[in-house]
Amino acid sequence: MSDRSGFGEYVAARRPLMFRTAFVLCGDPHQAEDLVQQVLTRVYVAWPRIQRMESVDGYVRTMLVNANLDRVRRRRDRVGLEGFDQPSRQVDQDAVLDLREALAGLAPGQRRVVVLRHLWGLSVEETAVELGIAPGTVKSQTADAVSRLRGLLAPQQLEGPRP
Repeated sequence: MSDRSGFGEYVAARRPLMFRTAFVLCGDPHQAEDLVQQVLTRVYVAWPRIQRMESVDGYVRTMLVNANLDRVRRRRDRVGLEGFDQPSRQVDQDAVLDLREALAGLAPGQRRVVVLRHLWGLSVEETAVELGIAPGTVKSQTADAVSRLRGLLAPQQLEGPRP
């Protein structure tokens, strides 16, 4: 039998982060859980090969993104019951939509930096290596993205009468 040592420890350490990433991708906690299970099944099967990789986390993130893309493509191809494929109402949908719209409003490079730095908690140096860019670029893209997000997500302040 193949060597699966370390898989349980990896799952215990990374499952919450995988769920948060999947939730950001799809916006529904139930679909996010399904994505995580699907990816963990694939990771388990290929664990002897995956555990030898330099960036296991990067590979798993890619698997999550690809699994979500497959889910979206499949959903477009089939007709289902109206409303059953919608996100759960337990989550503040307005806040989720605002954040997703704001993230979509970022340039792709800024969005990648924000996800790696603030969702995955990677350092500037780790993010630079992951994306193949200079650490200074990570810093400037992070600063620009956070500034843009603040502007997009801040409540619009009404101007009061001028004295």
